[in-house]
Amino acid sequence: MENTIAHPTRSFVPESVNVGDWTQLEPLFLQLLEREIDSVPELEQWLLDSSELAALISEERSRRYIQMTCHTDDADCEQRYLEFVERVEPRWKSFGHKLRVKYFETPSREQLPKSRYEVLNRNTEADIRLFREENIPLQTEETKLSQTYQKLCGAMTVEFDGQEQTLPQMAKVLEETDRSRRQAAWEKTVERRLQDREQLDQIFSDLIRKRNSIARNAGFEDFKKYAFLMYKRFDYTVKDCQAFHAAVEREVVPLARRLAEKRRKQLGLETLRPWDVSVDPLGRPPLRPFETVEQLCSGCEAIFRGIEPILADRFVTMKEQGELDLDSRKGKAPGGYLSSLDAVRRPFIFMNAAGLQRDVETLLHECGHAFHLLECRDEPLLEYREAPLEFAEVASMAMELFGSDSLTTFYDADDAARAKRKLLEGIIEVLPWIARIDAFQLWIYKNPKHVKEERTRYWLELDERYGIELDWSGYEAARETSWQKQLHLYCCPFYYIEYGIAQLGALQLWRRFKTNPGAAIRDYRAALALGGAKPLPYLFETAGAQFDFSEETIKPLIKEIERELATLPE
Repeated sequence: MENTIAHPTRSFVPESVNVGDWTQLEPLFLQLLEREIDSVPELEQWLLDSSELAALISEERSRRYIQMTCHTDDADCEQRYLEFVERVEPRWKSFGHKLRVKYFETPSREQLPKSRYEVLNRNTEADIRLFREENIPLQTEETKLSQTYQKLCGAMTVEFDGQEQTLPQMAKVLEETDRSRRQAAWEKTVERRLQDREQLDQIFSDLIRKRNSIARNAGFEDFKKYAFLMYKRFDYTVKDCQAFHAAVEREVVPLARRLAEKRRKQLGLETLRPWDVSVDPLGRPPLRPFETVEQLCSGCEAIFRGIEPILADRFVTMKEQGELDLDSRKGKAPGGYLSSLDAVRRPFIFMNAAGLQRDVETLLHECGHAFHLLECRDEPLLEYREAPLEFAEVASMAMELFGSDSLTTFYDADDAARAKRKLLEGIIEVLPWIARIDAFQLWIYKNPKHVKEERTRYWLELDERYGIELDWSGYEAARETSWQKQLHLYCCPFYYIEYGIAQLGALQLWRRFKTNPGAAIRDYRAALALGGAKPLPYLFETAGAQFDFSEETIKPLIKEIERELATLPE
């Protein structure tokens, strides 16, 4: 069993400080700002002290966010989170900017080892370029709007089978063989979403205005350029993203449509309807890998132990320390995420398990993020304990693929093959969705004065380009608003292309894992241990992948998936 590390010792922030109280934090920021720095060792200690303070504040925010998303119907949890967002976060941002400026203007910085501080210098310069004091209240309003979206979605329930059910719980019915029940469940879910259509549309319009104001205040002509710098996208451009969209349209969409047509024929239908895409096409009962969260955990632990025993030990520790909230229940925000508790350097996993195969994939995915955090937890600088998003998602998506041959912990051999097929076909389905969401965002922020009707038209155009042949007749409103379920559009704008880039990296690691699992895991862990201390291409290379998402990379990986699917029984 892995030994847990106690709360890292504080050397700068007194244990008595209440990190949720700004009056106790401000003197610490002032100390850092006023400290004289005359040498490289003094500057490096100053960086460590700044990192310690930032980690404690970040963890306080994370813990309040976790409580709010776990209990969206608890007014106290909501109020504590909003208090932090309104009273602490704005001042933290302001003083954080002053600290970055102090660091950048300190003469000793030029004497720091370039190989160690190159990424920190680049990131700091970008953050200074982005910061504007007048944007702090706008960013607070943006956060509150995003929280309203999550609260609305967390409150969505329907009456079905005589009981109240969350929308994630309703997804189970869409896998049942009774088509009339699937249709009824899908209609109930869509009707519930459409009740909030206008409010969700208005929230999104408000967010667009806020974000464009933030970008203009910082001297950018549009939010797209602001966001690219905010996400530190130094190693690729908008043109590269558009090349990815085009490559997916040429190489992936045709396969996705062939798979959908095969499904239609297997089901014996004239047309595929939205409630026909999750059911087993051969009429077999739905895959039900577990009934309880405990069974989900024990199955995933066994998978990790087969891949690398230390990963299983780390997962057990997380479970024992209460770092998992996995079940779906009323009042819980939608989706799943990994939250970093930066001061104790521990992970927390949030998801909405409903007994589906997708839940197994989600837990493997989020555990990949958790293992990433734990591999680099000895890194002293907070800035370097977080990898670029494009590589952070390699850690999680690769773990899904590494575990795909060990699903007999949940199933017999036949159903394990079905589950693996479902995962691989899911990649073929999600890559066009990623391209569509990213193209949608590029258009949204390129045309900030658009009206809702134009937004809908463009979304439908993208559906024609990237979607499968699906019969939406009678349910046009559901098709028009299908983008509203994508949390990233509301809560983290432009964060989505990363999934596509990372999926290609993960597929490269999986291809190697199939022939040399020991070396693949060794290099995977070595790359994770680097955190964010190296540029993005270096992280990919260390893991054994090429940082490229052009057609040249996509085409052979899609062929690899096709070959693998051909080896699996139907």
